[in-house]
Amino acid sequence: MSELHVTHQSVRDYIAAKKRGDRATTDRIIREATERFNKRDTDGSEMAQLGHASMHVTFGEGL
Repeated sequence: MSELHVTHQSVRDYIAAKKRGDRATTDRIIREATERFNKRDTDGSEMAQLGHASMHVTFGEGL
């Protein structure tokens, strides 16, 4: 992952799940983070980090 400092556990979990090819977990993490963002329970940094991770981590690259 490039120059992103990951500060959210959900992002670390997303990266690990994406690397192992776990679609159900990545989908769940995105859904839960989106719900938090829509309820304004987060400042948006979690979604920004997830977006960055989604573009820079290849699905199943850890297999």
